[in-house]
Amino acid sequence: MTGLANHRCVVYAGARRLTLGTAEPTPPPAGHVRVDVAYTGICGTDLRIFHGDMDGRVDPPRVIGHEMSGRIAQVGPDVREWWPGDQVTIMPLIRCGGCPACRAGHPHLCHRLIFLGIDAPGSLQNSWTVPASALVRLPLEARLDHAALAEPTAVAVHAVRRAGLRPGEKAIVVGGGPTGLLVAIVARRTGADVLLVEADPHRTSVAEELGLRTLDPSGDRLALVVGEWTAGAGAAVAFEVSGLAAGVATAVDALAVRGRMAQVAVHPAPREISLPRLLSRELTLVGACLYDRADFETAVGLIADGDVPARTLISRIEPLERAAQAFDALDAGMGVMKVLVDCRAD
Repeated sequence: MTGLANHRCVVYAGARRLTLGTAEPTPPPAGHVRVDVAYTGICGTDLRIFHGDMDGRVDPPRVIGHEMSGRIAQVGPDVREWWPGDQVTIMPLIRCGGCPACRAGHPHLCHRLIFLGIDAPGSLQNSWTVPASALVRLPLEARLDHAALAEPTAVAVHAVRRAGLRPGEKAIVVGGGPTGLLVAIVARRTGADVLLVEADPHRTSVAEELGLRTLDPSGDRLALVVGEWTAGAGAAVAFEVSGLAAGVATAVDALAVRGRMAQVAVHPAPREISLPRLLSRELTLVGACLYDRADFETAVGLIADGDVPARTLISRIEPLERAAQAFDALDAGMGVMKVLVDCRAD
């Protein structure tokens, strides 16, 4: 296990600047555990931080990262259900417990939510001390590199649940990045007939390797293909996972009468939506933000059972000292899907 004197971390130091630092971790306080981090995934939110787009919330210097897996190294006082050696991932949401959202049973929408890796130090380090309440248990046989996909898979599970997707329904997923692919995979597992809309050739090739039907939206065939696929009715559900204005329009236009659109992607700016279409077809628009513990536990089960093709989705793994190159690779967006950082100590 990681020694207390051997702790390296990746620090966000300002727009497009990551530095490799060292720190001396202290024993976990009451109610906390210290985790030897194995792998950390890089996501779109991490890229926004890297670009400097979240400097109003992320005060540099800050250790970032939140998609992770690892093993417990040390437990603090009063921690009873966890032991050194337990394999875990982290649900990186710390709720206040007293706001209206928490009292209503929606702690992932807490008004004073602390998101680990954004509002507090994250997982791009050898050793990470976190509240025991954030731990999610991994099966003993789980591969830790694959388990680093638990957090984005939980996003997909939550989105499919929010949309109320039912077996046999036709679902269109707009956007074939890692989250979009995971949404399509989870939707297909529910028994839905899924069409993925994506223009990037690499993303399309990965989706087709996974047996997903794809469609390039850049031509003029979108309406024709969707019409043929749905016998003129439109899709029952559309998931908008592109983060683009055109993706919102595609999702809305593809829906059937009383169709449901789940907004999954985080958009950098307000978007227009066709209110006449929303009205005339009596569409339902729902937000799908983050996840709850049940979503996270379902995601862990899907990965452990092999329902999530982690081996195909993970494009590359870089060591901690090459975290900056890992960010650059994902930022370039050419030929990569999911990039992990190996955070294990020497």
